[in-house]
Amino acid sequence: MNTQTFKRGVHPPDGKKYTNEKPIDILMPKEGALLAFPMSQHIGAPCSPIVQKGERVLLGQKIAESDAFMSSPIHSSISGTVKDIKPVLTPSGAMVNAIIIENDAKLEEDPSLGKDTNIEGISRQKILDKIKNAGIVGLGGAGFPTHVKLNPPADKKIDSIIVNAAECEPYLTTDHRVLLEKTERVVKGLEIMLMLHPDAKGYIAIEVNKPDAIEALEKAVASKSKISVIALKTKYPQGSEKQLIYAVTKREVPSGALPADAGCIVDNVDTVLAIERAVVKDRPLMRRIVTLSGDAVKNPGNYQVRIGMSFRELIEMTGGFSEEPRKIIAGGPMMGQAIFSIDVPIIKTSSAILAFTEKAAALPPERNCIRCGKCIGACPMGLMPATLNSDILANDMAAFEANHGLDCIECGSCSYICPAKRHLAQTIRATKRAVMAAKRKK
Repeated sequence: MNTQTFKRGVHPPDGKKYTNEKPIDILMPKEGALLAFPMSQHIGAPCSPIVQKGERVLLGQKIAESDAFMSSPIHSSISGTVKDIKPVLTPSGAMVNAIIIENDAKLEEDPSLGKDTNIEGISRQKILDKIKNAGIVGLGGAGFPTHVKLNPPADKKIDSIIVNAAECEPYLTTDHRVLLEKTERVVKGLEIMLMLHPDAKGYIAIEVNKPDAIEALEKAVASKSKISVIALKTKYPQGSEKQLIYAVTKREVPSGALPADAGCIVDNVDTVLAIERAVVKDRPLMRRIVTLSGDAVKNPGNYQVRIGMSFRELIEMTGGFSEEPRKIIAGGPMMGQAIFSIDVPIIKTSSAILAFTEKAAALPPERNCIRCGKCIGACPMGLMPATLNSDILANDMAAFEANHGLDCIECGSCSYICPAKRHLAQTIRATKRAVMAAKRKK
């Protein structure tokens, strides 16, 4: 099988054996459970509540929105009563204003929710409106509002729409399971995206460590002349947007540019499924599929849960921990966020919860750089992480920018490969945020 890939990268142990054969299990919050809906679950302007304390809300009801162009509304994933509107701790560690709803377990639906609809002849604007009103954001990354991504400026000619099914992050297996269990619906979602850009071709890009998914998708698109399945080499960070575009099209996205500048749109598997659900079924984004894994988890698996449920409720419903974890991560081990509390809500961008024992989480002490150059050889962006780290330690922000520190995609390949275990990705990530915050102030 011919495989495609990008330049450089690393090969960490994938850890997928814990859950890659575990079918998606649907879990619902218990009656009386308090679900929290933070007002910022996406890139762009946060939403504002449009419900009040004491108000009863219905399943699928819009509870928060914003007039800003770069934003996405939020819907209740249950029916129940608004108990409070207050700041809550989120998986990122930030305190964000949130609507707290007590679950009545009745799942009484908002009458505005639609049923299956015939989309033949549907207009382009109607598709975009459905996606926007459904509150869909990128479910595999930072949460870019999908209706904005799918509608680039008119001068950006889109000829390639790529479904990011690489799932290169270790331990994560939700996309793999969706491809196997909801194959036809993923293909339908891609066809809807192609309706927005009739001159484009669709590509479903999958790493070769998922041969069953490749086989299922190849069968599903056999009669689709505009859709191809692309086999990718198993390598990290294959699923990073710029690296995936290069692997599939051999185009490089310039520094500071977006995929649309290279004629591409990239969306993750679950986002494509959410598009199908919004356009065909008129259902807003109310659930997430989350991988729960790690050697401290009693019952690793892939779980479909309601947005707003707490990490704690999910963990307890699946049997809890086999032993006290040393580290808990929201997301994957390479790019995820270590968290200090599991009393945080599952939000739109929550892809995984990983819990590791002392043995698995132990890190050797940071040592002096030995100038081996391995971090440079691994960086998928062609940067010099060791030099950037030196700039940071010298507090030389001008040098950090001159050495293209802001182009770092924060994949962690440099920290992984470094024999001295320098905190390269961590320091670069923190400095990027500080530099960008300073620019915003100016």
